Amino acid sequence: MKEIKKISDKELLKTIDEKRVALKEFRLGSSGSKLKDVKAGRNLRKDIARLLTEVSARNNAPAKVATK
Repeated sequence: MKEIKKISDKELLKTIDEKRVALKEFRLGSSGSKLKDVKAGRNLRKDIARLLTEVSARNNAPAKVATK
């Protein structure tokens, strides 16, 4: 996830959507069965948070203006 800053805005939003879908599937799939990787849900939530943080930072960053 080190390359988050290099990803375009559209790719960030697409990745967030994909991670959210994966998290929903994880939650629904885990309701009746034993999971092998119980940390997957936590990792998905953390990845989503990292991506949303980058989106927020890009939106709140002041536009760079060339000054002399």
